Amino acid sequence: MKIETITLREIRMPLVHFFETSFGRIYSRRILLLTVGCDGIEGWGECVAAEDPFYSSEWIETAWSTIKHYLAPAVLGHSLIAAHEVAGLMARVRGHRMAKAAIENAAWDAEAKQKQQPLWKVLGGTTCQIQCGVSIGIQDSIEQLLDKIETELAAGYRRIKVKVKPGWDINVLERIRSRWPDIVLSCDANSAYTLDEVEHLRRFDRFKLLMIEQPLWNDDIYYHARLQRELKTALCLDESIRHARDAAAAVETGACRIVNIKVGRVGGFSEARKVHDVCQDNNVPVWCGGMLETGVGRAHNIALSTLQNFRLPGDVSASRRYWAEDIIEPEVEVSAQGTITVSDKPGTGYRVREDLIERLAVRKETFSAR
Repeated sequence: MKIETITLREIRMPLVHFFETSFGRIYSRRILLLTVGCDGIEGWGECVAAEDPFYSSEWIETAWSTIKHYLAPAVLGHSLIAAHEVAGLMARVRGHRMAKAAIENAAWDAEAKQKQQPLWKVLGGTTCQIQCGVSIGIQDSIEQLLDKIETELAAGYRRIKVKVKPGWDINVLERIRSRWPDIVLSCDANSAYTLDEVEHLRRFDRFKLLMIEQPLWNDDIYYHARLQRELKTALCLDESIRHARDAAAAVETGACRIVNIKVGRVGGFSEARKVHDVCQDNNVPVWCGGMLETGVGRAHNIALSTLQNFRLPGDVSASRRYWAEDIIEPEVEVSAQGTITVSDKPGTGYRVREDLIERLAVRKETFSAR
């Protein structure tokens, strides 16, 4: 499998509904798509770096530049036995995991297509059906939030996750639990609290949450371990888990009881599988987080979620929750039972709508092996 070309495309797509976290509110997405050309076959990847360096130090401009000047030259022209070898070629570049993941994941897609196998089986997946939850952002009012939760429950989703921050937390969770005392409910703070607020965070225990996701600093494990000892509710780490070593440290110190794996955050499928295995070996369940991906990244999340230790519903929801028109077909759909059936077709099982992408593209650049 020789990597002959890498093409970058930026597209822009409006969200069906604004999405707000403790970082702020967005109404549309700038999205970086990438193709890897290997022996006449194209694999597709999506860089999940956002418009701004808030969730991560990476953002779309750093990703484009890093791929152009460092990562693409590192991999172009190389012949590989398997896609996981791409990670080693890019290892000299420190960090920039979202940019690396776009290339590596595209190479995995190309490998699956060459082998005429579904991507999830090439990754080592064990189930052909995954459980789905939803992530609901901060709304203009609690009533608006309750209406959205009702809609998602009616659609069959098996877990509701709501974003929280100081001033939008206890009152919100009280209203949700008073209306739905038994639904599977979790919350995500995106690093909105500090350890000084431990007494406030203890109040979350009475809501019987599946987890509190990333309440403290984005780069922290130590203080999360201290906080977990103070709470009955399980903590889940997201931003803090950059690779398998972080997962091992979090498990060993008791910093969390659940781990969120985002394939872009950890640098690609190879490292995501290593994080999965560390957690599985220590009986720590994992689930797949979302980054407001288009169908390209969403299809990769579906494939990853078929690994054995993805025991909790992930943020892998239907295309129509985010986009009036997705860039794949068929679009991702969730059954009335809150599941997605995984395709047995080669690659991701979805066709990328290249004609639509070309219409949406605001810039494009191709790099070739010499």
